[in-house]
Amino acid sequence: MSRKFVFLLASSRKPGVTGNSELLARRAAEALPGSVEQEWLRLTDFPLDPFQDIRHDGDGVYPQPAGNEKVLLDATLSATDLVIVSPVYWYSLATPAKLYLDYWSAWLRVPGADFRAGMGGSTLWGVTGHATRDRAVAEPLIGTLRLTADFMGMNWGGVLLGNGTRPGQVHDDESALDEAPGFFARQPQEYVAS
Repeated sequence: MSRKFVFLLASSRKPGVTGNSELLARRAAEALPGSVEQEWLRLTDFPLDPFQDIRHDGDGVYPQPAGNEKVLLDATLSATDLVIVSPVYWYSLATPAKLYLDYWSAWLRVPGADFRAGMGGSTLWGVTGHATRDRAVAEPLIGTLRLTADFMGMNWGGVLLGNGTRPGQVHDDESALDEAPGFFARQPQEYVAS
């Protein structure tokens, strides 16, 4: 089966500024075989409205996605490997990534989308940059992604962590740079139904 990596860039930095998480993700992606398709989407290029939870309104069914929401849903379902590239913001995901994941609640309830079935068996990965040397500050972000993978029946690839605050500082994190080329070659933890 051919693989397709979809990289969702969640930095809130202004356009044209490449953050540490993206730099690290691109370094890791360089090692992917040429036969592996890659799609890179910057979430701020596909803005979503604030998420509204209507699960308990009427029949709880969400309308068919359109516009940016449909672009993101289609890209998500097309991935064999989904990579959330988000800096650690206040110990968790950046706002664009969190809002994107909130929409998964809707996609689970869109008639005909078969979102959970479509995601089952794919692999969720994370790449993040954080501002301190204490890797524990990324635990809430890692936990969010790991639990999301488990809830959706996805395999868990893990998170590549790099250190850096100002754009480009991740280049000083030699251990992250050394880990990056082999990151996507790791064997994911396969989902096991409990």
